[in-house]
Amino acid sequence: MPYQAEYDELSRICGGNSGEVLSAHTTCQDNNYLVGYRKIINAYGPLLPKEWMDRLTRKDVYELPLAQHRKLITARWRQFTESALRGPDTYVFDCCFIQNPVTMGMIRHDAAEAEEYMISYIQELEAIIKPLNPLLFVIEQDDLEQAFRKAVHGRPLEWSDGFIEYYTSQGYGLRQGFQGLEGTLEVLKSRSKLEDNIYNLLSLNKTKVNNSAYALGVYKQVLKDRLVAWRNHSAGS
Repeated sequence: MPYQAEYDELSRICGGNSGEVLSAHTTCQDNNYLVGYRKIINAYGPLLPKEWMDRLTRKDVYELPLAQHRKLITARWRQFTESALRGPDTYVFDCCFIQNPVTMGMIRHDAAEAEEYMISYIQELEAIIKPLNPLLFVIEQDDLEQAFRKAVHGRPLEWSDGFIEYYTSQGYGLRQGFQGLEGTLEVLKSRSKLEDNIYNLLSLNKTKVNNSAYALGVYKQVLKDRLVAWRNHSAGS
């Protein structure tokens, strides 16, 4: 997410066809240049200049100061809403409404008065997308600790090591002095309380789905039934 001078420097570094690739995956928003570099990596991978990718990853929107991050994200949601209102498509998003903002505000930055800040941030997003008549699904578990330990045992060590480091080496976890797996669980419990408070304050269409049994077929049917009910209700409104 470089500014004009940085973007011009990236274009210079690229040279050849790389400059065209950069331009094709860039949008301008309030004098900021937003580069969809993950799409570029997926498409071109090792063909990309290393210096170029190093610069872009350092400027990832989730590496920015919190206030700047929020400003860019809310502006992006406004653009999306305006565009989506003009078309017939239905969109499905994962993680970006509650999970990502809370991760940025609480886990990474430990924003002062985190609960009030995060509530205001997500309520701002809610107000932006409300004209789209969205439906929010929140997946929950009866036993957070058991669910996380199951994930740790079932996934590669690199995943759990990275997760634990992220949750304990910065922001809320660092300030609390939490360490290791047990410390990460304490952060997750605090996070869960915050997200529950946020969920309860939201006025948009929302529903919780409990997946504690890990019964995928049952889970899919519950989602389908609730989507149908939401669609029928929306059609009758």
